[in-house]
Amino acid sequence: MKVYETKLENVLVIETDMYQDARGYFSETYNQRDFNEAGIKVTFVQDNHSFSKDAGVLRGLHFQEPPFAQSKLVRVTSGAIYDVIVDIRLKSRTFGQWTSVVLSAENKKQVFVPEGFAHGFCTLTSDTNVIYKTDEYYSREHESGIIWNDPDLNIPWPVKAPFLSTKDELLPVFKNSSILKGEFR
Repeated sequence: MKVYETKLENVLVIETDMYQDARGYFSETYNQRDFNEAGIKVTFVQDNHSFSKDAGVLRGLHFQEPPFAQSKLVRVTSGAIYDVIVDIRLKSRTFGQWTSVVLSAENKKQVFVPEGFAHGFCTLTSDTNVIYKTDEYYSREHESGIIWNDPDLNIPWPVKAPFLSTKDELLPVFKNSSILKGEFR
């Protein structure tokens, strides 16, 4: 397993070992011992599957507020996404900064998103399947987010007019989000 750091502390890009032959390939996408040795010491409790029919579907930027903040391990099993992670930890040296990575069925990369970060993605192809593990259960009462096209974050999304859920269309801008209440330190 190869682990790559990003400019955001503890946000990691992961490439698991692939064993390939004429039949196809095998990959161990998660092994708790290996992840612990790489410094990822969370216990995942929930698996989620997101399917997007069309390219240009944008989901996010989402996070859960404490005490239900979530870490995520995200991968793509078909298609491709432009994945974005935003640091929302008030006392972090990278507060308000973001990073991105393309995850695809082809490159087989994964990204680890610790709690204290907002997360979102835009599909780059049709028929995209995204699988992600979380270390905390979903809590409707604690879900929150930031509008995808926040002018202060200035994220260069690969689409100008994405397909959004009604909920995501109504998310606040960064400076008006629940982040500034001080939950993430």
